[in-house]
Amino acid sequence: MPVQQRGSKRRNSRSEVAANAAHTPWTASFIRVSLAVNLAVLLAVVPALALFSGADFVAAAWGPPTAARGILLSVYAAILVSSALLLWLYERRADKAAAEHMVAALLGVQVLYKVTTPFTAGASNPVALCNLAVAAVHAMTLLLLWRQHQ
Repeated sequence: MPVQQRGSKRRNSRSEVAANAAHTPWTASFIRVSLAVNLAVLLAVVPALALFSGADFVAAAWGPPTAARGILLSVYAAILVSSALLLWLYERRADKAAAEHMVAALLGVQVLYKVTTPFTAGASNPVALCNLAVAAVHAMTLLLLWRQHQ
């Protein structure tokens, strides 16, 4: 091990990060939970928006059919596919650091947009309320990831 100067911080090598990841079961569990929550919610939402575009229950939550709602459907589908691929990648890699960084990027963007939804769609909107619950789960995952990779 190289000699470290006083007051300097030494960065962890990839093998050390991977070794630390093996000793943090809470982080691994929360990554799986966050990605599974994305899959569960979006496997219901994406087909509802795509197949029942004119239904009253869809309009009550996301508004009437518009180009903006079509764009939102595309964003939801991208998050759905990304979550599935990241879960697959996370489960199959021995060195989970790269997947963890990608998960953090996805969840970080989600938390930011989800906590702003009550301000943009109204605090009583059912989608906004669901978003806050999902954001709480994702924020916990991000906190655990942050602590693990410091």
